[in-house]
Amino acid sequence: MAFVESPVQLLNVLEWAHADAQGAAEAGELTIVVLSPLDPMSRGQLRRVAELARDEGHSVRWEEARGGAAAPLKTVGALTSDLRRAHRVVIGDPFSRYVQLLLTITRARDLVVVDDGTATMEFIAQLARGERLVRWHRRGGRPGPRDLVFAPFSRAAVRRLTPANGTRVEVFSSMPVDEIPQGVRLTPHTFAWTRARFGPPRLTKGADLVGTSLVETGVVDPDRYLAAVSDLARTHNATRYFAHRRESAEKLHALASATGLEVVRPDLPLELIARRGPIGRTILSFPSTVVHTLPLALAGTEVEVAVCDIDPSWLTDNASPRAEGFLSGVTGTARDVRRLGPTGSAPSAAHEPG
Repeated sequence: MAFVESPVQLLNVLEWAHADAQGAAEAGELTIVVLSPLDPMSRGQLRRVAELARDEGHSVRWEEARGGAAAPLKTVGALTSDLRRAHRVVIGDPFSRYVQLLLTITRARDLVVVDDGTATMEFIAQLARGERLVRWHRRGGRPGPRDLVFAPFSRAAVRRLTPANGTRVEVFSSMPVDEIPQGVRLTPHTFAWTRARFGPPRLTKGADLVGTSLVETGVVDPDRYLAAVSDLARTHNATRYFAHRRESAEKLHALASATGLEVVRPDLPLELIARRGPIGRTILSFPSTVVHTLPLALAGTEVEVAVCDIDPSWLTDNASPRAEGFLSGVTGTARDVRRLGPTGSAPSAAHEPG
């Protein structure tokens, strides 16, 4: 039984199921529960990836988990009996309060955490240090009322995700990991299913630029971001901007007007879009998940992924104190990418392929 809340999580559940089947005598059907978000772009991508999951023989159950005040209780009630019978539970976001609540219900001895982008790096580090689970872009300070209400579930989730008393924990990740929690099994995520299912892509002559939600999360100043995108597009001859599913319509309109870039709202996670093609020979990105995942998904092609560093002056006053170090770490640990300076105009030493 698997629980996902985003298209990327659902894709990575399919990748995990593919990898798991390679070592099994026979591939079993997986029940995937979608705890549906509210924003239309995420919902649209989730429905498309759900079609792919059904094509692979999995069962997909769609839950309107956020459709009103009574929705959470209704969803949890509907899932309780299945959760208590499940022998293995796969989750996409251990930081999710929904998932933390569900982890207190299940009796499963096998727990699997699949990639949820760069958040996986922070999750593994916090679990190894025995810390409470807090997303990297959240500021510190005193917990709010909701934090206090959910604190017992968060502590319980940390205990459930710590191998003990017969519980086995696996992390399926393409992210770089410095410290592995004791007893946790780390399984490399190589995008083998994506490569086998799609591509190789047709390549275009120009460059494509990948958007980020760093403005929406309050980390990067909007004007600085727009200036950086303009500079990258001009310097590298970019023609298309693949929007992050959380980017606002107002921001994207301003970006298109200022840069002339064609703004594309993908209907699938970018790893699938890029592998299916057509895609630029160069893909430009700011520090984000794709600087780790795209080189894997596009292995064997001639596509080059280049990452533009975030200058500390771009950060807002409200950015978490951890933001600068975390974003620098995302870029510095990326493999098989070309490093660009903060303005995107001057390349720095490339990270050696591994």
